[in-house]
Amino acid sequence: MHFYDFDFDDDLLDGIDAMGYTTATPVQEQVIPIILSGKDLIASAQTGTGKTAAFLLPVIQNLLTHTHDANQINSMIIVPTRELAVQIAQALEGMSYFTNISSIAVYGGGDGNSFALEKKALSSGADIVICTPGRMIAHLNMGYVKLQGLKYLVLDEADRMLDMGFHDDIEKIISYLPKDRQTLLFSATMPDKMRKLALKILKDPEQVNIAISKPPEKIVQEAFVVHEDQKAPLIKHVLEGRPKESVIIFCSRKQNVKQLSQLLKKARFSVEEIHSDLEQDKREQALLDFKNKKLNILVATDILSRGIDIEDIDLVINYDVPNDGEDYIHRIGRTARAATDGTAYTFITPREQGRFSRIEQLLGHEVVKNPVPEAFGPAPVYQPKSRKSGGGGGGGGNRQGKGGYRKGGKPHGGKRPGHQHAKNKGERDSKPQNP
Repeated sequence: MHFYDFDFDDDLLDGIDAMGYTTATPVQEQVIPIILSGKDLIASAQTGTGKTAAFLLPVIQNLLTHTHDANQINSMIIVPTRELAVQIAQALEGMSYFTNISSIAVYGGGDGNSFALEKKALSSGADIVICTPGRMIAHLNMGYVKLQGLKYLVLDEADRMLDMGFHDDIEKIISYLPKDRQTLLFSATMPDKMRKLALKILKDPEQVNIAISKPPEKIVQEAFVVHEDQKAPLIKHVLEGRPKESVIIFCSRKQNVKQLSQLLKKARFSVEEIHSDLEQDKREQALLDFKNKKLNILVATDILSRGIDIEDIDLVINYDVPNDGEDYIHRIGRTARAATDGTAYTFITPREQGRFSRIEQLLGHEVVKNPVPEAFGPAPVYQPKSRKSGGGGGGGGNRQGKGGYRKGGKPHGGKRPGHQHAKNKGERDSKPQNP
């Protein structure tokens, strides 16, 4: 299904075309017509399925074709992390480039100027606000946020927000919103707590379930069964064999990120860290340096596993086994993007074997276990089914990055020189990407 089949506004189609998108993904095909019809929605879909465009495009279309108050906030998208807020803001800027849509990304970690810019937009009105819960509540507590005219609310990665403890913050934000609105909830999983929240804030919602995606077949998945004290020497051994490659190392705790980053810096690797304790400008600079190949290695918590689009990553290492299979898929999905191949290694300690076994069940196959070099001493045996909970292992074995307020307006008259609308062209260029 092509995007012009949705009968989008020509200016919106211009933005889609300029970004090189042509064919809708399955989640977009199912979700966009529901949102355009005005119904509430619960969509179970992961990052990487095209869900960002699935809600952005119809919200932009509705704002372009329905009356709304320019002096109010008309749409709010609530997300769990600053990185995801920036990512959505950048996608929104591209899609709405030839329209008059105004937008603002509202998240913590900036300086006083950022807060003042956010305050100006929230008090004077914006078509679309993308925000993290804590930052939005900071503004709401000051009493100037104009929400009376809000028509569209999107909760993106809602399960993640609940996992991060934002349940009360979300309910507080919703208490400020008009009851007469369209609410869209996107979540990779649907635990009981999520269903209760959905029943509370949505009205007779349509439901769309996109099956949990398996990792691309071109990702080579391998693991090492190790004792905890074997992780550090093993990771240096692995990285020494890949001196020029782009590598992301995921840790489950930010303390592990800090310790591992310092260890690798002392070993003279080109490495930086990303976690929630780091100032936002330093996180953004580390990401930029990594994207521009000025930096080879990023050590990060799971804040980097969702909603970050970095291509040409050669290797992902799970220094700690992720908490569940979906986190595993998100992590290793950072590699083998676009037309490239990629590799994912996971370090499995004895206490993590049961968890990794459940990941293998989700994958539908066992992951190859590589031998640990003899120089690092005897490694545990991988025997997850025979282990008691908490038991040990056996002997050997083997464009809008800083939340800037964008007041819409068609640049240079709103049309790119020589460009024709899709409806006039009859067909669009066939490019393989999807938003």
